[in-house]
Parts: sequence; C-alpha cells; structure tokens
Amino acid sequence: MAKVKSNGIEIEYEEFGAPDAPVLLLVMGLGMQLLAWPKPFCALLVAAGFRVIRFDNRDVGLSSKIEGRKTPGMLRMILSLLFGWKLKRPPYTLDDMTADSVGLLDALGIQQAHIVGASMGGMIVQTLAARYPQRVLSLTSIMSTSGDRKSSAMEFRDLRKIFLRPQPPANATRDQVVEHMATTAEYVGSAEHLREVSHLRAMLSESFDRGYYPDGFLRQTCAIVAHGSRRDLLRQIKAPTLVIHGKRDILVPPSGGLDTAVHIHGARLKLIDDMGHDLPPALWPAISGLIIRHCQQAPQPASAANASAA
Repeated sequence: MAKVKSNGIEIEYEEFGAPDAPVLLLVMGLGMQLLAWPKPFCALLVAAGFRVIRFDNRDVGLSSKIEGRKTPGMLRMILSLLFGWKLKRPPYTLDDMTADSVGLLDALGIQQAHIVGASMGGMIVQTLAARYPQRVLSLTSIMSTSGDRKSSAMEFRDLRKIFLRPQPPANATRDQVVEHMATTAEYVGSAEHLREVSHLRAMLSESFDRGYYPDGFLRQTCAIVAHGSRRDLLRQIKAPTLVIHGKRDILVPPSGGLDTAVHIHGARLKLIDDMGHDLPPALWPAISGLIIRHCQQAPQPASAANASAA
C-alpha cells in the first residue's frame, strides 16, 4: 500500500494487476476501508485483465482525517433525511470526495478508468461520471441510490435500529467494537446462506486494527445527507452504466437502485435475489462477472497511453 497527495489531502491506496492494463477504480461506501473490497474479489477482476485500484476514502482507514469542523448529530441528520431539511455547511461534500477520487487518478497518471462504487461509493462514482465524463470508460453503481428522498426511503424501524442504536463507548475494546459492527452488518446483509461470518468478522477486526475512526462515519453521513437528490446529475451521465442491487437490501431499498437506473440514459439494472447491503463471498463470482462483462463491452481507450499517462 502507498499514499499520494490528492485534492489537498493524503489518500491511501493499493493496486493489483499489470500497470498497462485497463484501470478499474473501486470506491467503497460509508465508513468502510479499502479492505471491504476483499483481495479475492479484486483477484477475480485482475484475472480478467484489469489493473485494479482500491483506496481509503477521506476520514477512514489510513487516509487523511478531516478534523476541526462541527458535524451535526445523527438524530439531526436522520430528521433531515425524513423531512428534507437542508444541512448547512457540512464538513465536506460528496463533490469533495469525488475530487479525491479524481485526484488519485491524477496522482497515478491515469487519464481514464472504469469506475465501480458501492453504497456511498456508488454516489461518488455517479458524481464522477457526471462531472468528469472524459475520465470515465464505464460506470458500475452497486447497492446505491439517486439520492431522491422518497425513492430511497428506509423503513423507520430499520433506520432507528441501524443509526440510533447505542454506539460502543469511547473506551470499548476491540471485541466490543467488532461485535457492534458485525451485528449491524448482519442485520442489513444478504440472506444467511450467502454470508460467511468468519470472513466478515476477520475483515472488521483488521479494519479496527488498521484505523478505527467513528468520527469519520458521522462526517461521511453528513456529506451524503447534504448532497440531496442527484437525479438531474444522473441525466448528464453518458458513460455505459450498470446498476447492481440486492432485492433484500433494507439500507438502500431496491427502489433506490431502480431510480438510479431510470435517470441514467441507457443504464442496465441487475437485481440479485437474496442480496442485501453487502458483498458476501458467495456472490463474488456473480458480481465480479457482471462488472467484467460490463467493462469489456464498454468502449476501450485507443491505446494504453490514453488510459494511463507515463
């Protein structure tokens, strides 16, 4: 792993595959580190001939922490989501996080990439494809949303259980924090027969050791809430687009994925039975296969030099 300067901050990243292969940039979701794109999943993409890059968004893992700015409490953000109240002066925005991703590509000398985002990462890559169309070969948005409040609305009982449950105390042990995160992940995750508990807990334990930072979760949540609807932005996207969503997702209901696909011209929607708001090992072959075929069918750069600058 390594760090680069991007958009005025430091971004931690890791890459796999041949340096001259088409680039596939993976952008992860709310509060999750690059580890949430597991190495075996990345290996499936590399085996198909891609240079795969995963990274820590700002405020998680080993990337820069954006401290010193006041963040609204979780209850205030939930009320904003429910009633459409506007958040003023968030610590940063999804546009800032999008610029982080573009800055990473710049720092690595990459002119164009296939971009894949999960959950909040899907929001970021949607924004990237709309605002930086010349940088995008194809777009894949996984378990994400258009940001439209009504089409993406969770059941209140689920919202309360996920976001308003008591958080681990400041002096919580590693095991207590991992247990808290694991029970939340299992609640919003895929059907039990698709899960692999040992994988989930191992990833969460490694994430804790690598850089547990709950303040970043709040600030990233604020960026999501402040961004609002992206429907108008989605209509500007020209890149070939694939939307993947789980039929079982309660954190971002399937209607959020449908609304995303409806507002991107020519987008294809793939709904997956028993998939929740996660990337369970049992679905890695299917999800990676969908991404690979989508990227291979998209227009390719004229030469390696167009995809990656020396």
